[in-house]
Amino acid sequence: MTKSKKLDFRPNEFVVYPAHGVGQILSIEEQEVAGIKLELFVISFEKDKMTLRVPTHKATEIGMRALSSPDVITHAMKTLKGKAKVKRAMWSRRAQEYEQKINSGDLIAIAEVVRDLHRTDDQREQSYSERQLYEAALERLTREVAAVSGGDELAASRQVGDVLDSRVAA
Repeated sequence: MTKSKKLDFRPNEFVVYPAHGVGQILSIEEQEVAGIKLELFVISFEKDKMTLRVPTHKATEIGMRALSSPDVITHAMKTLKGKAKVKRAMWSRRAQEYEQKINSGDLIAIAEVVRDLHRTDDQREQSYSERQLYEAALERLTREVAAVSGGDELAASRQVGDVLDSRVAA
């Protein structure tokens, strides 16, 4: 068994945890669990009122990563402008795929979910589960855009909304 490479994260830095989105490292602490000393990242997800402790040696394996670069944000915005790609598979299968994309932590994959599930006023209404997935993906995308730009989530939400609206107008 090989030991995972320890990531170089620092306290007060924002990171992306695949299953929860953007969080902030509060500290790096040592804790004894079952007689074994572990070094842990203490990550706060303010919006969800949640604190997560992640062993530092497992962070890479879990998929924890630094925030996306501005280039990746630009690529995600281009993805949003694209034409929605809705497969003709059963909804349950598509929903699973969307859920996997959201929980992958990959910003481009999350942007694809937002693009594919976005509905304009003149389109049919979303089902409850469709709306839940759309809102989860939109929230993850918005939070990361806000964290990268250093702005607030409202401004990031407007930015994403403008991109989606420009797609409709085109």
